[in-house]
Amino acid sequence: MPVWLREHRWRQTASAVYLSLPVRGLRVTPANIFCTDRYLKVSIPPFLFEAILYAPIDDTNSTAKIGNGIIFFTLYKKEEAMWDSLTLANANKEKLQYLRENAVLKAHEKAKEETEAKKVTKQEHKKYALEATMKLEEAERKRIEDLKEKERQKVTKELELWKKQQEDSEKQKRVQKEGELHQEVEQLKERKKEKMNKTSVPNEGASKTRLKATKGCHGSYSMFSENLKEEQLPAPRSATTIKINFTSRVFPTALRESRVAEEEEWLRKQAEARRTVSADLSELEDLKEEEKNPEWLKDKGNKMFATGNYLAAVNAYNLAVRLNNKLPLLYLNRAACHLKLRNLHKAIEDSSKALELLTPPVRDNENARIKAYVRRGTAFCQLELYTEGLQDYEAALKIDPKNKTIEKDAENIRHLIQGTTQDS
Repeated sequence: MPVWLREHRWRQTASAVYLSLPVRGLRVTPANIFCTDRYLKVSIPPFLFEAILYAPIDDTNSTAKIGNGIIFFTLYKKEEAMWDSLTLANANKEKLQYLRENAVLKAHEKAKEETEAKKVTKQEHKKYALEATMKLEEAERKRIEDLKEKERQKVTKELELWKKQQEDSEKQKRVQKEGELHQEVEQLKERKKEKMNKTSVPNEGASKTRLKATKGCHGSYSMFSENLKEEQLPAPRSATTIKINFTSRVFPTALRESRVAEEEEWLRKQAEARRTVSADLSELEDLKEEEKNPEWLKDKGNKMFATGNYLAAVNAYNLAVRLNNKLPLLYLNRAACHLKLRNLHKAIEDSSKALELLTPPVRDNENARIKAYVRRGTAFCQLELYTEGLQDYEAALKIDPKNKTIEKDAENIRHLIQGTTQDS
């Protein structure tokens, strides 16, 4: 048997009814509340509250708030009027049963309508999404077809242009051949005229011989016509063999594409380097050909430096210096490695050697000279030789006065020198 919740309070206005139902100690959720336009029910087994309302309410806009052990209902009336009581008074059992069943039936119909409405809405959303997708696909297909059409028109134009160029080229060749043929015909005609002019004034003996020959032959045969027939076609060319000698080259490029002066200078330097190392570097015989190239070794050292393998980079630069000790970048890069390894005296030596080789000072080697001064100045400062370090930084500033980083470092060194002087 259910336990009826009879304790409740209510008040009203012309448009709304406010009902508070205490449910202390009970756990209430919205699923425990059932409301229609004439029926209100709160079921928290085994507790039950039921009310057949005095007049219809707007159950769609009515609300129920749960909190602090109270359910507070705000029920909006369908017609503005003052109720005599909250529930329907003097109602028999059959009417109350009918109102309950009618309320449940209406709730089922409302739930069914809401389900159908959600289903229709979902179908409309699917239809809209499908139409939007179809429009996007249609637009994309049209864009692709437009691109294809443009490419087809472009290719067609290029093909027509190529055909026109081919026709013009064929026409030009045909005109050229006709001109050459015309020249050959004219030359043959001139030779005929020259032959006729030579034979038009013969001597007396020749004229008698010609007359006798003419009398002894039938028709209009003459030796002039026979000679002319023989000379109409030129004699075939004699066959011969042409020998072609190719210039032997070290570089893979063709001679017409090469820069001979630069290549000869590079070959000369390579030969000098090989002669230099052949005497005292017999242990390098096992190396590959590219490993004997200082430039290849320099690039290898740069890659090692970039990966943080400073010892391997120093070894690569050492071998490159043994192969060619006239490249200032080898000393400059090796100085950077020594700075990372805290070999400060070696960094100073390599920077000084790089500055010796970077002569004369020109615009092309400005960046290299700046790096040499900065690296040597950094090594001096790390050895606490701030005066020498400041001199190198000032020399770098003279080359590039707009370099803010070098200027800031030089200013810091000046402050260090001033602080050291004050302390002493």
